[in-house]
Amino acid sequence: MLDLKWVVANLEEAKERLSARGGGAAQALAPIEQLAQERRQLIQESESRRAEQKKASEQMRSLKGEEQAKLRAHLKSLSDEVKEKEARLKEVEERIEAALLGVPNLPHSSVPKGAGPEQNQVVREWGSKPRIAQPREHTEIGEKLGLLDFERAAKVSGARFVFYRGALARLELALVQFFLDSARERGYLDLLPPYLVNADSMRGTGQLPKFEEDLFKTTAGHYLIPTAEVPVTNYHRDEILEHLPIKYCAFSPCFRSEAGSYGKDTKGLIRQHQFHKVELVRFEKPEDAQAALEQLVLDAQAPLQKLGLHHRVTVLCTGDLGFSAEKTYDLEVWLPGQGAFREISSCSTFGDFQARRAQIRHRPAPGEKLRLVATLNGSGLAVGRTVVAILENGQQADGSVVLPEAIRPYLGGLERLEPVREL
Repeated sequence: MLDLKWVVANLEEAKERLSARGGGAAQALAPIEQLAQERRQLIQESESRRAEQKKASEQMRSLKGEEQAKLRAHLKSLSDEVKEKEARLKEVEERIEAALLGVPNLPHSSVPKGAGPEQNQVVREWGSKPRIAQPREHTEIGEKLGLLDFERAAKVSGARFVFYRGALARLELALVQFFLDSARERGYLDLLPPYLVNADSMRGTGQLPKFEEDLFKTTAGHYLIPTAEVPVTNYHRDEILEHLPIKYCAFSPCFRSEAGSYGKDTKGLIRQHQFHKVELVRFEKPEDAQAALEQLVLDAQAPLQKLGLHHRVTVLCTGDLGFSAEKTYDLEVWLPGQGAFREISSCSTFGDFQARRAQIRHRPAPGEKLRLVATLNGSGLAVGRTVVAILENGQQADGSVVLPEAIRPYLGGLERLEPVREL
């Protein structure tokens, strides 16, 4: 959430920076602009009445009798008026704060301007594309090997679910441990978080109130997490952190209703209602956030490089930024079957946007004023999409899939995926 006092004092700058996002982002400030005018007027009037009170109080000492009684009555009237305006001011500020929950974060000054994904900028590439004569997509590869079963998953759960079978189920779990090991080597502490959270946690990271339709909610009022970012960031909600930085890695299943994404990337494993992910979350001093983001990208790239998967790093333009992000890099892995790069990790810094919602602060030094922290997170990595990349990049002419050497020790030395042997 943006800082209320900063927004009302810098409305034009806020509108200009939000307009770079496109999609009418700056229009979210319209109700705030009206309320801000009333807020200024209430503050001015309250200050004026307090000045009157002070002056009248000083006059009381030199008055007696009827004149003093009249002035005392006037003082009471002023006091009642000040209380009334202060109550209204509190109400207006609460309405502004409620409206601010629907306002996206301001893009960082280093974010390139653009209207959408077409204006995203490739920063660097790693590795090279494999030479595959007739590449097939992961769905065809997995189903022919008997490793993926979408049909029975649809019977059991509905569309956008899948059963992994045999060695592919083992590969999914092996990748989870591989990613956690990579993160631990780079200084992250493991957390195994809850998969159900309350509404306060969803508000803390920015999913509520704007994106409720994308969430799964239980009858008890809890929400299934869309990413481990939610419970891990809220792990320090309403806390004062004495030492920074703090770095966590966390595995979790993720649940997304994907409302509004009908017909978009719905084939295969790319956009499922349930998937696995290892998340990297960092708490940093605000002045260190941008350098920490660059390091976070390297942390997310590390397992991709170990797996030998060709990928590129792209910085998102203003028009493609997520709601809470001030700057984002996407890691996009090459998928031969699709003949395209596809997102496998998204690494973002949020400045103090989430920390203000969740009231996560730190004390730079003993006795110094409290400050909001900067929060960051990134996929390290999306497990299902890594499976897609391994299937498509390792596919062989005979239908089998050669596994990257780095993952083989996690699978007892297994070198390739072959047809499932039915029991």
